[in-house]
Amino acid sequence: MLRMRHSYKVGFSFGLISGIVTTLGMIVGLHSSTHSKIFVLGGILVIAIADALSDAMGIHFSEESENKHSFKEIWESTVATFLSKFIFALTFVIPILLFELSTAIILCITWGVTLTMIFSIYLAKSQNKKIIQTVVEHLVLIIVVVIITHFVGDWVATLRTY
Repeated sequence: MLRMRHSYKVGFSFGLISGIVTTLGMIVGLHSSTHSKIFVLGGILVIAIADALSDAMGIHFSEESENKHSFKEIWESTVATFLSKFIFALTFVIPILLFELSTAIILCITWGVTLTMIFSIYLAKSQNKKIIQTVVEHLVLIIVVVIITHFVGDWVATLRTY
C-alpha cells in the first residue's frame, strides 16, 4: 500500500474528492441551466483556481487550529490540497474540449465516478474496511450531488428572462 506523509494524505484526499464533487456538481448544474460549452468550461477553470485556493486555505486553517502540526506539515497539507484540487478539476476540461457537450458530461461523470471508486478502494484497503461498503457509500454521495445539481440547473433555466 502506498505510504504517504499525513500532511500530504490530508491535502491529496481532500483535494481529490473536493475536486471531483465540486467540479461535477458545477458541470452538471451549468449544463442543465445553460447547455453552453463555454459556460461549463469557464466554470471548470474558475473551480480549478478559486475553489482550489479556497479549499487550500480551509485546510490550512483547519490543520493550524488543531495546534498539533508543525509549520511545515501545515504548508504541506495546504499545497497538496491546492495542487490536487487544481489538477483533478482541470482533468474535466479534456472531455469538454474534445466532445459534444452532452457526451462530455457523461464522460465527466464516468471519470469522476471512476476516480472516486479507485480512491475509495485505496481507503478501504488502507483502513481494513469493507471495500464494497466504502465504495457504495462514496458513490451514493456523488450520485446525490449529480442529481441535485441537475435539477437545480433545470430550475435556474426556468428563471431566464429575455
